[in-house]
Amino acid sequence: MKNIFITILLAGFCSLSAQNFKAYQLYDQKGKEIKTDKLVKELADYDVVFFGENHNSSINHWLQLKITEALYEKKNGQLILGAEMFERDNQAQLNQYLSGKMDAKTLKDSARLWNNYATDYKPLVDFAKNKKLNFIATNIPRRYASQTAKEGLESLNKLSDKEKTYIAQLPIKVTLDTPGYPEMKAMMGDHAEGTKVMNFISAQAVKDATMAESILKNIQAGKTFIHYNGNYHSKEFGGTYWYIKQKNPNLKMAVISVFESEDPELKVPSKDYIPTEFNLVIPSDMTKTF
Repeated sequence: MKNIFITILLAGFCSLSAQNFKAYQLYDQKGKEIKTDKLVKELADYDVVFFGENHNSSINHWLQLKITEALYEKKNGQLILGAEMFERDNQAQLNQYLSGKMDAKTLKDSARLWNNYATDYKPLVDFAKNKKLNFIATNIPRRYASQTAKEGLESLNKLSDKEKTYIAQLPIKVTLDTPGYPEMKAMMGDHAEGTKVMNFISAQAVKDATMAESILKNIQAGKTFIHYNGNYHSKEFGGTYWYIKQKNPNLKMAVISVFESEDPELKVPSKDYIPTEFNLVIPSDMTKTF
């Protein structure tokens, strides 16, 4: 009886250990698997790379760091970093930290850092600091995005000249032709007031337009600007990507989009999958950072 029990136990263990647990899988736009070394080699040829993320995905953040490190080596240090998670009016504090004139606690106390900064973004900032790379705070200060959502895009015209330096040059074009924005409209429902819907979309647009302008102002010939942003800001070549394309259609840009999957093999999703140049598929039950 004891031997039978051990046999059953071992069989169960062997079956469990034989499963293939994947943490992530990368695909190109045609649905072909792509290894990280090939991905990095291809990314090195782009002027701008958008690295989309699910803000609370641990594997997403780990890959951002590892791919950035590899891209730094591939490009011989010719990199510029930038992120949605830092707002334009905090650039001075960020620069002081990068130059060693401000410590981590002072940065935390003086800049509006996201709650998951320590686990998810500090490693990227510290990498830039150690390698003496520029790290650009690309996003609009959140108070102006909130103002847009409540009062509309026209309310930004009342800002002072100083305040206007923290947002994209006015007027900002907002159109439902931008990929992703019709989806936002649909999320609001058929019964939502028209003005309210457009203010909500305009608040997203002013973020996208400001990040686009920040990238355009800081790109340098021969260097790759890698931008970390929520997946929504670049998926389907919309958002920030779209606004850059309107200003400079000749820039060579790539998007890494992220998708969650319950499939243990992490195959290309069968629905709600619109691929960009590179596509990251991660387990839906991957550890979340918040």
